[in-house]
Amino acid sequence: MAAAVALPPLELTSAVTFDSVQNRRVQLHGVYDFPHERLWRPRSYDEQPGADLVTPLVLSGGTAVLVDRGWVPSPDGYHVNQGLYREADTAQLVGLAVRAPRDLGDVDPARLRDSLPYPLLPFTVQALPVEGVPVLPGDPIRWPVPAFTDGPHLSYTIQWFSFATIILVGSAFLLRQRRREAGSATPLPNRPAVH
Repeated sequence: MAAAVALPPLELTSAVTFDSVQNRRVQLHGVYDFPHERLWRPRSYDEQPGADLVTPLVLSGGTAVLVDRGWVPSPDGYHVNQGLYREADTAQLVGLAVRAPRDLGDVDPARLRDSLPYPLLPFTVQALPVEGVPVLPGDPIRWPVPAFTDGPHLSYTIQWFSFATIILVGSAFLLRQRRREAGSATPLPNRPAVH
């Protein structure tokens, strides 16, 4: 993934397949279709509730791609005055081609394909921040390229191996304790009485 992101941006056209652009930076030129904009909600940023603006961008060939334009605040994470965050209709940007997450719901390209007046590419593009350009009030906050780390996998591994060790040691201790109790509860054989 890191190697794909490091490649120079590829021009996005309607002929591009997802396999050829997956996790790559792509250059887009087109016109936003704001009336068909959707919200990806709820999403939080710096522990603040909000939503992402996902807007179809119609490319020169007439095909469109869903562009995650970025995060905007929302007190409840569901309602946004989308008009406050409208950009210029014509757009030129660089984004990251990604598979639509399964939790996108009503902004999943597969679900929207029949409800839009143009063909839709089967993936989304996450608009990337422009280096050196500050975010102005009223601009959506663009998500950066994801960090390629091991994530929480090591801590999860340690946690689950700890649980397994506790279960094994605890079970052995309980089994030993029950054997001791069973051994002490066994009656002693009768001895002849001594007179």
